[in-house]
Amino acid sequence: MTNGHPGPGEGAFGLADVVGEVVMLAGAGSAVMYQLARPEVGLGVVEHSTTLDRPLDRLRTTLAYVYVAVLGTEEERRALAAMVDRRHGPVRAAGRYSAFDPELQLWVAATLARAGETILERVFGPMDAATRERVYRDSWILGTALQVTPEMWPRTRAEFEDYWQSSIALLAPEPSVQRLARSLLSTRAVPLPLRPVQPLQSLVARGNLDPRTREVLDLPWSARDQVRYDRFWRRLPPVYRRVPREVRQLPARMVLADVRRRLRAGRRVI
Repeated sequence: MTNGHPGPGEGAFGLADVVGEVVMLAGAGSAVMYQLARPEVGLGVVEHSTTLDRPLDRLRTTLAYVYVAVLGTEEERRALAAMVDRRHGPVRAAGRYSAFDPELQLWVAATLARAGETILERVFGPMDAATRERVYRDSWILGTALQVTPEMWPRTRAEFEDYWQSSIALLAPEPSVQRLARSLLSTRAVPLPLRPVQPLQSLVARGNLDPRTREVLDLPWSARDQVRYDRFWRRLPPVYRRVPREVRQLPARMVLADVRRRLRAGRRVI
């Protein structure tokens, strides 16, 4: 990777070296869409989430969890895990779903791992086999910080691909979830100052999905969308790579610093 930082094909690196890249946020929308497309997860979000009422706060708390899981201390991980567990407490419906279901937590963590890998390779190029395995293994913490055990994760990146494809087969349409997905990708889901960039965010989120998931969520996709999506990924990486790493990772450092201030003050993080 450029700017004094090893990247794909340039040397050893792990998830901790790249998770703070601000461009990784380009995978956030598709990760959420994949999560929603799993009916048990999607219904839990529809029936309990306040994401549409506080979208920026939900983004902040998600980033806080990811950055602390990968970059934080063990004490910080335990503190945030306890907060997540408290928030998950009411998210359950007998015989339908539970936020404490480790299989569903594995799926959520897997979507984050998959989205991160996808964006990383789009921007910096393909990883060699050893680096791909290392980044994948580092991603386990996104689930094991909660109820997922290490044994639940597919042992290798190749086995993870099998898990991913079999999980995609479990995705199923739910009208209420489809409505939520479309709302999250609409301009109403963001504050007024950010609405001009929402169409691009929607395009990238939808484009990152495989066709079946778009169909499950009833998300539109046209030949024109594909042209615009491909153009975006041709133009962004060379520009992004020229930005100094310290600048690219500044937002992550700011989020982590905010988390630590909140923990010291006993304030809400999640």
